[in-house]
Amino acid sequence: MNWITFAIIIVLAWAVFTYNRLIRQRNIVEEAWAGIDVQLTRRFDLIPNLIELVKGYKEFEADTLAQITSMRAAATAPVSERAQSETRISGQMKKLIALAEAYPELKADKNFRQLHATLVEVEDQLQYARRYYNGSVRDNNNLVESFPSNLLATTFGFKNAEFFEIEFISQRQLPEVVL
Repeated sequence: MNWITFAIIIVLAWAVFTYNRLIRQRNIVEEAWAGIDVQLTRRFDLIPNLIELVKGYKEFEADTLAQITSMRAAATAPVSERAQSETRISGQMKKLIALAEAYPELKADKNFRQLHATLVEVEDQLQYARRYYNGSVRDNNNLVESFPSNLLATTFGFKNAEFFEIEFISQRQLPEVVL
């Protein structure tokens, strides 16, 4: 066996191994996104029940449910648009939960407490799913952008994936420091 044949075999083995890594990483990103989607769906399914319960204690904006429902319609949008929609939904949810502070009898309601506890659990699971997804995206993007795997990624059309970030204004504000 001559050196040229040996070199060709090594390059082909590397190409097959790298191609399979790219496929595996893309599938991990898709699976991680499915985990986020499950938690977002669970959260969205809780919203109508929470709104109905809150309506009984306060005349609530009639279009809140319509707004949240239309925001949820972005379920098939790209990740960046979906993140913006979910940020708006989270803002609406904060309004609903804030009403409990103004109405102690609502806060004491068994159904509200159960819905709130379930929502907190879903938000925690969403946070875990988002971390897993973003870690998968980081690994995918490193593989797609790193040399020499980027040569195969470009050739076969593998792309960077988008990170999923839900942004809250409160997360961006600096805390006030009083001396």
